[in-house]
Amino acid sequence: MVVGSMLVWPVVTLVGFLSCIAVVVALGATSTARYEFARNAAQQPRPVVAPRADNHPAGRRAATRPGAAAADGQGQGQAIAVAVRPAPAPQAPTGPAWWLVDDAAQVLAGPFDDQVDAEWAALAGELAAIAVHGVRRADATIAPRPSPVDRSWLAELGDQLDRLPEDWDALLSDTDPLTTLVVEVAAALVEAGLPLHDAAGGRPAGGVCLVPDVASGGVLVGWRTHDRMSVQGVRGTAADAAVQQLMNDAVACTLAQLGFVVQTFGEVGCSLVTALR
Repeated sequence: MVVGSMLVWPVVTLVGFLSCIAVVVALGATSTARYEFARNAAQQPRPVVAPRADNHPAGRRAATRPGAAAADGQGQGQAIAVAVRPAPAPQAPTGPAWWLVDDAAQVLAGPFDDQVDAEWAALAGELAAIAVHGVRRADATIAPRPSPVDRSWLAELGDQLDRLPEDWDALLSDTDPLTTLVVEVAAALVEAGLPLHDAAGGRPAGGVCLVPDVASGGVLVGWRTHDRMSVQGVRGTAADAAVQQLMNDAVACTLAQLGFVVQTFGEVGCSLVTALR
């Protein structure tokens, strides 16, 4: 009995020792597997996201991290994604532009770069609208502004009005109806391609003469030929008189067609313009 007990304890001790060795080996194998898995995952190349251009006009851009070349043994930079802010919403133009408006001056479409684009858009869209140049107000109406073409025209018309004779100097004012009439007559003639005679500058070239008639409140309109014909008489008096009469009739007919009230004045063939219908 005593001998059996002496044999049991060595066996128990041996079994315990072998069990401890088995546990240690198992733990070591697990740790080794985890280490190998982590190392292999770190060595595998990571996919680089290709640049995309669908979220922003400039797309996503690839940047190289500072110091990446020094840390990488092959000297290759690592592409990283850069956050892109959303594109700002388009803002309404602050300067004058062309707009399509309805009868109530409400904006229907725009802005447009020029009048032709605006009118073409109205035609294509079958809109009952007119093209207006100006600045859009907060209430969706348009504050009219002169277009570049209008400013150029006003400058040209101003140059023509500077040719009026000195008889107009004491009459031209912002409140005199005769001032408005002579400006309208001059504008109609220049639009028709008939320049004013430069009486103030004393130039020899001919053109339309505009003289005020205070008694009737109208404008006397007549044609003057070039000095070579009217002063020097290079073609004779008969030719000068014939051309003078022909051009006076043409000027009178032109103004009548453009809506002015035109009357024959005197025997020299001049016309008197008293109003615009």
